[in-house]
Amino acid sequence: MTPADLSRTVLHAVRRAVDEDALRAPVPARVRVERTRPGGSGDYACAVALQLARPAALPALEVARILRDRVAAEPGIGRVDITGPGFLSFTLDAGTDADTRRALVHEVLERGPRYGYGDALRAEVLQLRYPREVRAAVSAHAVRALLRSQGARVRTSCDEAPDPDWARLGVTVDAHGVPPAPLTAVRPVPAGAEAGELLERLGPDAVRWGLLRPAGHDRAPLGDDLLVQSADNALFLVRYAHSRARALTRGAALLGFGGAYEANTDARHPAAHALSGLLADHPGVLLAAARHRAPDRLARHLEAVAHAFFDFHDSHPPLPAGDEKPSAAHRSRLALAEAAGTVLAGGLSLLGVSAPEHL
Repeated sequence: MTPADLSRTVLHAVRRAVDEDALRAPVPARVRVERTRPGGSGDYACAVALQLARPAALPALEVARILRDRVAAEPGIGRVDITGPGFLSFTLDAGTDADTRRALVHEVLERGPRYGYGDALRAEVLQLRYPREVRAAVSAHAVRALLRSQGARVRTSCDEAPDPDWARLGVTVDAHGVPPAPLTAVRPVPAGAEAGELLERLGPDAVRWGLLRPAGHDRAPLGDDLLVQSADNALFLVRYAHSRARALTRGAALLGFGGAYEANTDARHPAAHALSGLLADHPGVLLAAARHRAPDRLARHLEAVAHAFFDFHDSHPPLPAGDEKPSAAHRSRLALAEAAGTVLAGGLSLLGVSAPEHL
């Protein structure tokens, strides 16, 4: 059961409660479900009871109790608890969760770097306009890629003739000069340096990551730490996680096996659950980043995937050690690791950052 599936399940429970007159409140258009934070209970949590308490004229705890029994009866739900002032906490059924993870890994590997692409914005036709400034140009280029990944038709327009050095950053400009309305402005805080100077010092990948990782309203730190090969450098961490996933595939081939999600005795382990949850979240992250014109959301998501990948890799090695024979668990772990590498490669591509197989 993916977060989207669980959200629909909770929304269905709300509709049932309203139809049965157990709850008198307007049914929301959608219900937000989030993965439980470290230290919390269950796999996912939802604040819908707090949202409905006032219109229902009931305490949030009472609304939560009304919804708990209805959600708990749905397929795929193992347990529903009420925590705090009225949060619903969901623990998925282990068998259903394993089936969901199997389907997720299969989908990611089947779709490859285009996993998460969709057509939710197919009705949008946009013209992105930005000033002749390197961060604005790179941001508009990434926003265009995100919007197109969700089906929108997009063109970009620079207010003036583009800087020739932008081409070295992979930036293409559809037009320059002030086009007719309607326009969508892309105006992040300027980088404070020209493209040529940044490229000379950092190279294209570090420049793009440094410009896109901070939110547009924040200043972009463009120091030499973007080139440091350590876990403190998010760019290195993300690219190293991708290259490590590719190395696992090569190592497995030398041992005579490949990734296949056949069984997973680690299914309920927090590291496996956290990684698969982030992979399931990827389509929603792409859509949100496109809608909000916020490539930084995708960059932060890739960081989270990289951290979760290494947590999983270190606690559940996909390759057998010593004289150990490859097992179904190793094949499943390898498939999940390969799916993580695929998501990292696809996300970096949308940001215009390369994903080398060797670092």
